[in-house]
Amino acid sequence: MKLATEAHNLDAWEETLEPRYGSTPFVTTDPEKRPEQFRDYRAEARPSVKEFYRLNHRHQTLDFVLEKKRQYVPLEKMRMGVWEAMEYLNQLVDDSDPDTDLSQIEHLLQTAEAIRKDDRPRWFVLTGLLHDLGKILCLWGEPQWAVVGDTFPVGCAFSEKVVFAEFFADNPDRLDPRCQSTTGIYEAGCGLAAVHLSWGHDEYLYHVMRPYLPTEGLAMIRYHSCYPIHREHAYGELLSAADHELLRWVVDFNQYDLYSKSRERPDVTELKPYYLDLISEYFPAEIAW
Repeated sequence: MKLATEAHNLDAWEETLEPRYGSTPFVTTDPEKRPEQFRDYRAEARPSVKEFYRLNHRHQTLDFVLEKKRQYVPLEKMRMGVWEAMEYLNQLVDDSDPDTDLSQIEHLLQTAEAIRKDDRPRWFVLTGLLHDLGKILCLWGEPQWAVVGDTFPVGCAFSEKVVFAEFFADNPDRLDPRCQSTTGIYEAGCGLAAVHLSWGHDEYLYHVMRPYLPTEGLAMIRYHSCYPIHREHAYGELLSAADHELLRWVVDFNQYDLYSKSRERPDVTELKPYYLDLISEYFPAEIAW
């Protein structure tokens, strides 16, 4: 089943990643493509990307994030197993990703297999398998600007290092006195665990996975789209000493997410027994979503 309306431009925000953040020194799984050829776009983003960020930066307020947490963090939408969630997400087919026409489950397997090939810890491989499952928010009617996109702290002053920061001019938090300083409603050095990030698939999945994954894996999930922090080094006033170590894991993970795509389709049937066994090490038969 192809839900083109929900999937169209699902990851269009990624078009801006390579021009903004550069390539990662990583051996890709496609021998015909160098890392710098992924996300290789003209410097000027197309209008749909700008419109995406206009909506994102207008509506991602502290109150919006708190409301979405009240709505989703109780994890009362449904109960299902992890592989079942992967098959559920597979209803989405990303029509816009320029690097692949693979299904969602195939992208997850490519990411996990690239990590596995490098003999990384089993929990690291598992995190690669899971990292985009939060996109099931699209199947529950959430708009794309509330599912994907670069993430950033809310409840404090917006950094100019956030992509298309000029669109924050229309964000109501600009008029909230609590949110005008670099620390805003937070204490300096409070640590990212105490900070509210803009709502999306990363933040949602972080809450789903908190009982099951190690701290490093949770950081990979929660911060992998938080480029203003882990690539641009913004919002340093909020970080704790422990955050700096966790962010190194995030940067390590992102190379596999961004550069593991290739023309070779993973054999889902062949790989399924291995990953079912891996999932069973960390998860019960069903978890709350």
